[in-house]
Parts: sequence; structure tokens; C-alpha cells
Amino acid sequence: MNLKEQIENYKTYNEQEKNDREIMIECINKFEDVLTRENKICHFTASSWIVNKERTKVLMIYHNIYKSWAWTGGHADGDSNLLHVALKEAKEETGLKNLKLLSDEIFGIQILTVDSHIKRGKFVSSHLHLDCCFLLEADESEVLKIKEDENSGVEWIDIDKAEEVTKESKMKPIYRKLNEKIRRYK
Repeated sequence: MNLKEQIENYKTYNEQEKNDREIMIECINKFEDVLTRENKICHFTASSWIVNKERTKVLMIYHNIYKSWAWTGGHADGDSNLLHVALKEAKEETGLKNLKLLSDEIFGIQILTVDSHIKRGKFVSSHLHLDCCFLLEADESEVLKIKEDENSGVEWIDIDKAEEVTKESKMKPIYRKLNEKIRRYK
């Protein structure tokens, strides 16, 4: 199933996901380069909500650009297999080698605003991330490793504190939604 079909078939959880799904499909239909950063308006990203086996903790990174605790994830950069992107980014950003995929379906969708910033010495204009999140499980005892060019911390955080530790107000309702959804997997 291609990305457009995955998003069209995605069963939305709330009004935010319903609205964002419509916009994502519109962007796929309108832009040929929506999988690359060449599209300066919007492009796809993939993220992961990494939980422990007991579903009591989530693995978060301290993101250097956003100066906040966040989920793992990154740009599609031309790869239409967003699950592949999410897994690759989760491993790179945490040092984890063993990740268990709890479902190969998209776990959450959201459109995120990205404020202008400097990345690797270059100015990046404000734009949108069309994000698909996947649910992963990892062993808390596995050794973690910081990816210094992107984050300055990797920690298991009590799942109910995920909203609290992020400084990005736009992420609080997203993390709340993911935690509500996680209760289906207990």
C-alpha cells in the first residue's frame, strides 16, 4: 500500500486527525515533492512513540533545536516508506538496536508547524511537517546513546509526564493523544 492509500485508509482518532488527514491528502495530490525538503512549504516526516513493555514509560530525546524533550523522528527525504524512516531515526537518535514494532499501521497523524531556525549554519524558513507516528516498544535495560548533533539527552520518562516535560506547547495535545491511544495496547 502506498503512502496516499495508508493515509486515506487511516482511521482517525479525533477531529485534529480528521482535519490533518484531509490536508495531507491534498498536499500529496498537489505537490510532487512532498516527500523531500525541496518542498519548502510542507513535507513528510516520520516519528516514533517508543514505550517500555509495561507501557508506563516513553523514551524521549532532548532536541537541540527545539530545546525540549521530544519524540524521535525525522524527514522522509524521498523515502515513501515512513515506517522505515521512523525506525531508522529511532535507532540513530537513541542508540537502540532492538525495537519491536507494535503495529505496522500508522499510530497517529498530525501536521506540525516548524518555526524558522538555523540548521547546520543555514536558515530554514517556517514550514509544515506532515507527520506519521509509529508505535514501538523497547527494553529499558538496553544501552542508550546520545546523537550529539541532534540531541543532548535520551531518557525513559514516566508516560504521564511526557506532556509536562516538553516545552513545546503544540506537542502537549499530540503527546496526550498518543497516551490516550496507548491504553488500547495494554
